[in-house]
Amino acid sequence: MNDMHRTNDLRHVIEADRAHVWHHLSQHKGYETADPRVMVEGKGMRVWDATGRDYLDAVSGGVWTVNVGYGRTSIADAVRDQLVKLNYFAGSAGSIPAALFSERLIAKMPGMTRVYYSNSGSEANEKVFKMVRQIAHRHHGGRKWKILYRERDYHGTTIGALAAAGQDQRRAHYGPFPDGFVAVPHCLEYRSQWGQVENYGERAADAIEAVILREGPDSIGAICLEPVTAGGGVIPPPAGYWEKVQDICRRHGILIHIDEVVCGMGRTGAWFGYQNYGVQPDFVTMAKGVASGYAAIACTTTTEAVFSLFKDDPSDPMSYFRDISTFGGCVAGPAAALENMRIIEDEALLENTAAMGERLMAGLHDLAGRHAVIGDVRGKGLFCGAELVADRSTKEPMDERRVQAVVADCMANGVIIGATNRSLDGFNNTLCLSPALIATPDDIDRIVEAIDAALSRVFG
Repeated sequence: MNDMHRTNDLRHVIEADRAHVWHHLSQHKGYETADPRVMVEGKGMRVWDATGRDYLDAVSGGVWTVNVGYGRTSIADAVRDQLVKLNYFAGSAGSIPAALFSERLIAKMPGMTRVYYSNSGSEANEKVFKMVRQIAHRHHGGRKWKILYRERDYHGTTIGALAAAGQDQRRAHYGPFPDGFVAVPHCLEYRSQWGQVENYGERAADAIEAVILREGPDSIGAICLEPVTAGGGVIPPPAGYWEKVQDICRRHGILIHIDEVVCGMGRTGAWFGYQNYGVQPDFVTMAKGVASGYAAIACTTTTEAVFSLFKDDPSDPMSYFRDISTFGGCVAGPAAALENMRIIEDEALLENTAAMGERLMAGLHDLAGRHAVIGDVRGKGLFCGAELVADRSTKEPMDERRVQAVVADCMANGVIIGATNRSLDGFNNTLCLSPALIATPDDIDRIVEAIDAALSRVFG
């Protein structure tokens, strides 16, 4: 770290943080007797805190965001240059970065044609919910207004997005929620709802159709799914699942909304997670990795067929999508996103993600062979999880305090990993790993070694 970042110089920063900052996802009582952690600097895969301690970051900024790593001067330069030229104009008008990034983005998404800008994943998903509702009113006589969501999936922190959250602990204390959001069963085969069944993926898809038939197909406008469930336990779809889900939705006239806020922009080894599974969506939302955290940006992309539904009657002042996102007009986001995409392409980070993902999964499977507390290993690309259990035969979930002890041990030894957190009562037991797409073999090996040592220390 630079000399200016010595601990003594930053004592006042730590005290200011303790006195005034309300941290995300944090119980603050502990900060009355222990210092809050303040991050100061990042480079590549590593970050430094205010004490001067360095860490290998295996969660890309804590919430799966910094896909191309820290300290990218070319992104910072692109943002700076754009800000002094034009920092903002409302999204009712265009900008050069927004036009150019939309062109580059759509080129990666066959079948999609339009990009609507906002500033967070929650907001991007809310836009889809509003579009679906407006389509229902204008084109279906008020029918097809319900939105399906899946158990264990998560789509954001607003009240509307929480209405579509399949995580009870995220929803707790924040209701009542808007009507018309209907849950469908999860697709985690390790915790099959139907015991041992053949073609579990198709069985899980059939369960979605059962909900559709129960509610009435004419009442369902869209289904909102993550391509790989993220905070609900890192759950890739089982074989045959997406193909059958798509068939069901097409037969019943239900629009497919894929939430790529976590998986988008290379995390799974493809530009978007859904592209691993042969599905053609009607909506795709994205945020975190779009600019790797160098600027706030989120996108809601649609097909031309969806877009056309909002210009069918130009004489009607209520016919267009009457929505605005103030900070969707910030041009720093698309400027950063353009350079972020260039880096992913020029440095072959999709290929690296696939290769390093295989190495990470192999390492986790090796750990499972030596630590009985690992009940299941799963993932796609550099998005991997290891579910910890108290008993492999019964699959009893490990007490989350002991899961968090593994996370804390890794942190104490210089590696930041994650775990499912305040998602599902009794099932916050999956270690979560999402290192940057620039990860090297040495980085992957160090992550695995840290988990290995932590499991040994916590579970003996």
